[in-house]
Amino acid sequence: MDKIPVFVGIDVAKHRLEVHLRPSGESFTIDYREEEVAALVERLLPLEPTLIVLEATGGLEVRLAAALAAAALPVAVVNPRQVRSFARAMGRLAKTDRLDAKVIAHFAEAVRPPVRPLPDETTRHLGALVARRRQLLAMLVAERNRRQAADRALHERIDAHLRWLENALAEIEGDLDGAVRDSPVWRAKEELLRSVPGVGPVSARTLLAQLPELGSLTRRQVAALVGVAPFNRDSGKMRGRRTIWAGRAALRACLYMAAVAAARGSNPVIASFYRRLRLAGKPAKLALTACMRKLVVTLNAMLRTNTGWKQA
Repeated sequence: MDKIPVFVGIDVAKHRLEVHLRPSGESFTIDYREEEVAALVERLLPLEPTLIVLEATGGLEVRLAAALAAAALPVAVVNPRQVRSFARAMGRLAKTDRLDAKVIAHFAEAVRPPVRPLPDETTRHLGALVARRRQLLAMLVAERNRRQAADRALHERIDAHLRWLENALAEIEGDLDGAVRDSPVWRAKEELLRSVPGVGPVSARTLLAQLPELGSLTRRQVAALVGVAPFNRDSGKMRGRRTIWAGRAALRACLYMAAVAAARGSNPVIASFYRRLRLAGKPAKLALTACMRKLVVTLNAMLRTNTGWKQA
């Protein structure tokens, strides 16, 4: 007889894991420690699960996902919003860790999200540096804005904090430079990406860190993953505007700045494409979104074929 497929949902918290198996309905809780995770892997291996699904929880899931993937278990890390929407569609409004694990397992069985390879340790390190750089920049902007409204007696203290943030930002950027220089693979990929006019060092490193799948996807997949693929909003006789949503927000913000620079003339191909859309009556925001999509699709094709920028 054919073996019954097994689907596993795991709700990840800081100190514990809630595990649910379908179709058996078995549930159990373990502490989120190295030895417990190793025991969980050993427990799941004989079951040969069809799919194990975790929610992305701000990095807490990385250690568990890496342990599962290292044991050649099929694991997918999904957006929590997808699982929550699935739960609402099923009429399950209550929310506890145990119920979440049950819903995740049901989501795994019904939706079967694709298993994607996890970023390796060096890519995760680059991602952490890029994220920290983004946080420091946000703090710098916030402190500068606070200084403008602050009492003059507080300026000296705020200035001291600004200097500390600027030094911390310089250190992070130095670490980023070192990380890229120390990796021949990253260095080669960064050179390819930066050969495109409009893509600078920050954009290239953000793409490497936040989109490790770049170069291994189709044009439609990469546009959807970033969140620049238009989705229909049609119902009956109504034909709504196509809109973008979901995707990776930090990456989309980076691509937006690159597309703005390219559309303003640094990249003749993108600038011409942008002008053509504007002359056709497209709103500026829509035209820029189309430029973002064209840019990421081009970058994906360049990495896939290991080919530098060539202006048509």
